[in-house]
Amino acid sequence: MFENLTDRLSRTLKNISGRGRLTDDNIKDTLREVRMALLEADVALPVVRDFVSRVKESAVGLEVSKSLTPGQEFIKIVRTELEAVMGDSNTELDLATQPPAVVLMAGLQGAGKTTSVGKLGKMLKERHKKKVLVVSADVYRPAAIKQLETLSQDVGIDFFPSTPDQKPVDIAKAAVAHGKLKFYDVVIVDTAGACTSTKR
Repeated sequence: MFENLTDRLSRTLKNISGRGRLTDDNIKDTLREVRMALLEADVALPVVRDFVSRVKESAVGLEVSKSLTPGQEFIKIVRTELEAVMGDSNTELDLATQPPAVVLMAGLQGAGKTTSVGKLGKMLKERHKKKVLVVSADVYRPAAIKQLETLSQDVGIDFFPSTPDQKPVDIAKAAVAHGKLKFYDVVIVDTAGACTSTKR
């Protein structure tokens, strides 16, 4: 998220270049860009409002460091606040449950969920020595099923077949049942973006 936000901010940062102090007036357009980028990333409106408010509070009146440009100073503030929201440390995936642990991949369409499923599956297999099964419940985009199948072969993890005429909940339940039967440690369910809950 931060890289995408930085790219967008670079378009408006010229408005605050050459200033010795960050003010409400010279960061107005850039704050608007921050707000829009977060909303487009599907961040909840109250979170966006709070985030923008904290960035503004940290930035307004700040003397720009001699070693940084005003734009760099502002990006540093945004990064610090993003880390505070998202957490400043990585936490291992908690798989302490009766196998198989089920991981549901959800997010905006086109956000890279299927690719992330492959990367996560590969990491769990290679780094954590887990037996991993992946399944696509994206019945709205038939190519997604084939994409995940190909990706799973490329990274060496098992694929559970599904078809576009099935219901996503039925696909997930069948994959989890197969995971139990074949003693998989983890089942990763790739979705079309909407959350689907499955009872185990």
